[in-house]
Amino acid sequence: MNILGITLARGGSKGVKNKNIKDLCGKPLIQYTIDEVLKSEYLREYIVSTDDFTIAKVSKSLGAEVPFMRPEEFSTDEASSVSALQHAVSFMEERESKKYDFVVEIMCTNPLKIHEDIDNCIKKIIDTDADSVIAVHQLEDHHPARIKMIIEDKICDFLPEPNEARRQDLKPKAYIRSGSIYCMKRDYLMELNLRYGGDNSRPYILPNERAVNVDTEIDFMICEQLITNKNDP
Repeated sequence: MNILGITLARGGSKGVKNKNIKDLCGKPLIQYTIDEVLKSEYLREYIVSTDDFTIAKVSKSLGAEVPFMRPEEFSTDEASSVSALQHAVSFMEERESKKYDFVVEIMCTNPLKIHEDIDNCIKKIIDTDADSVIAVHQLEDHHPARIKMIIEDKICDFLPEPNEARRQDLKPKAYIRSGSIYCMKRDYLMELNLRYGGDNSRPYILPNERAVNVDTEIDFMICEQLITNKNDP
């Protein structure tokens, strides 16, 4: 199997300035991802795609390959993750003179995932012949039945909420993308322009204790506390 792992690490983070290399409990955020990728049993080829020279330098120092600087057209706020992944795959296929079977995007916005999570996603897509396998986690207090809309200053149900329903009674179980791992067939990405979705996209259920997505300063502070608690004897 030819499997390419990619971390997209753009320099222009808006929610948290310099997010990808911001210090988190003594390490740059991206190190948590690189360290786990390097433990993977499946990923023998792994690159970081970035447009930022500092992120590139830090990533290389941590053991990741940064084979190119991502062009500006794939690095703007409007550029999609799909386009950046496609650029990385095209570059590596031309350089290596081969075609990949699978592409795995490992996002560095979740510093709590572990290499077993990455390997389990890859194993599932191989074993099930899915088009994609993505990490999801279960919604509890944020179940869709508890989400509200405000219309003309009135509270309206997004979905009907059972009266006095306990969290554990809400059905069916609901899940959300975890912003951690997207594993996909190469042609699914390159020919259909998809990372997930369709009739044959399957889940890897990430335990809620490892389900975080750093997008704001508050997310960052929550991660700091979680990692501190985990490291305390």
